[in-house]
Amino acid sequence: MTKMIGKVYTMPPQPHSPANTEVFDVGAVRFGVEYRDVDPAGLVETYKDNPAYLAELLERSPEGGFTDEGVSIHVFGDDGWEYLRFDVFDDEPHYHFVHNTGGDEVLNNVIDFDATANGEMLDWVLGRLRTRLAPMLTRAGGGHLVDRLDPAAIDAALVRVAEVAAAAQASVRAGRVGRDG
Repeated sequence: MTKMIGKVYTMPPQPHSPANTEVFDVGAVRFGVEYRDVDPAGLVETYKDNPAYLAELLERSPEGGFTDEGVSIHVFGDDGWEYLRFDVFDDEPHYHFVHNTGGDEVLNNVIDFDATANGEMLDWVLGRLRTRLAPMLTRAGGGHLVDRLDPAAIDAALVRVAEVAAAAQASVRAGRVGRDG
């Protein structure tokens, strides 16, 4: 396995909410777009039935817990595993390699996003999904999906992913202006 940069957790990321996720099926993979509002109470609720995950969450959380919001772009294999997640969050944008080890061990590799070096994250994500999806899937244990990727279907789906993600961001931000102003 390639050396991992960033933070490595032995707990999976908080699962997506199927009711709040628009999914685009492109054969071997599916892209999901979800607006997420992460808070400490929700994370504790997610992991409360797994003492090891809960302990890791509480031990590694910053003071006050993890709180952030924004659009998440999920990359699921047609095997149901979420291999990649891009959290285009307001305060601490980051992305995940959710390694499929084939066993019970979870390796959730979280890498902070540097907007100064990489620009606007949503644009960066769309670019990576167009040009680096195969190696990123392989790194996360999804190499068996790569031969079945359809670049034309991916490009077409990413047009819709971009539209839905931008609309979700704009809608939430407009709601904030209405509440604040």
